[in-house]
Amino acid sequence: MGATDRRGTRTGFTTGACSAAAARAAVVGLLTGSVPTEVECLLPNGQQVRFAVAEGACAAGRARAVVVKDAGDDPDVTHLARLTAEVQLLADAVGVVQLAGGAGVGTVTQPGLGIAVGGPAINPVPRRNIEENVRLAAGPLLAEWGVVVTISVPGGEALARRTLNPRLGIVGGISILGTSGIVHPYSTAAFRASVVQGIEVAARQGQTSVVLTTGGRTEKFVMRELPQLAPACFVQMGDFLSYALETVVRTGIRQVVIGGMVGKLTKMAQGEGITHAHRSAVDTALVADIAATVGAPAAVCAAIRANATARYASECMAELGLEIPFYRELGRRVIHTLTNRYPGRFRLRLLICDFEGQRLAAVGDEDE
Repeated sequence: MGATDRRGTRTGFTTGACSAAAARAAVVGLLTGSVPTEVECLLPNGQQVRFAVAEGACAAGRARAVVVKDAGDDPDVTHLARLTAEVQLLADAVGVVQLAGGAGVGTVTQPGLGIAVGGPAINPVPRRNIEENVRLAAGPLLAEWGVVVTISVPGGEALARRTLNPRLGIVGGISILGTSGIVHPYSTAAFRASVVQGIEVAARQGQTSVVLTTGGRTEKFVMRELPQLAPACFVQMGDFLSYALETVVRTGIRQVVIGGMVGKLTKMAQGEGITHAHRSAVDTALVADIAATVGAPAAVCAAIRANATARYASECMAELGLEIPFYRELGRRVIHTLTNRYPGRFRLRLLICDFEGQRLAAVGDEDE
């Protein structure tokens, strides 16, 4: 850390970004016979970042590279994990980039995660980002060959025991995650302070509304939905719902909009003031009750109750044609929980989107 850096604010990189960088370095090794000590990687958010390559090796038709994860000032259990990519030529699959999970990367055993059951726990955005970087590095190689990229994490199985993966039905290792490529220090006092400060700035500017979001996707979604609001109205609160709402009450802002997706909204409905995945599990009994309220069959409700994710419930509801009623009822539960906690202090509206940032429902005010 440089002399001008402030403790608590330094960003880091996701397991997905590190995997993409390792894969790109391995492809360079495959092409040149030598894995570089540094590699440029395109992140999902469009940034170009140079990563140090900790280790590399080449053999006939294959190459391996290792990138050590730096989580910045929000180190989780994967901080300093050795994200490893091995790239091997495929003779009869011209132009194909296959992605596989090796040792230390979890295997998905239950639905509800947006990843195929039986496949490696590599989330969709990292999956696309790894392939994109492989194609950028491979160039004309793919006109004659295909490649298979195997991501592994030495010690990943032990690391996964300190996560919610076993509860989510992910066995044998960690998940490869990240929607932007960047890890922000959401769990630090510095980030909590920035949430409070953002709301205070909106209040000082005379704004009467504040829009709270849980992350980058939901922020982009609500900005599209509410283009009439000033930029200062939008505050990315991360997991710090209670800090945000207490600041809203203290500053006298009267209109709150929360933009969210099913997992975080379920945490809010069940009364969690901090919605980080490692703080508490989703109350699937609550989710099953919501499903029952909108008409889901008893067998489906039982399956939702037995699963570990709220996303699984949303997938079940979509199959039944009950997705929109489900989200509206979930929104009403959130409003009930939060207005009981802060009675008469502000009006609350929810804007709910799917995992691609598309609108599903609006609840509150005239939408109630």
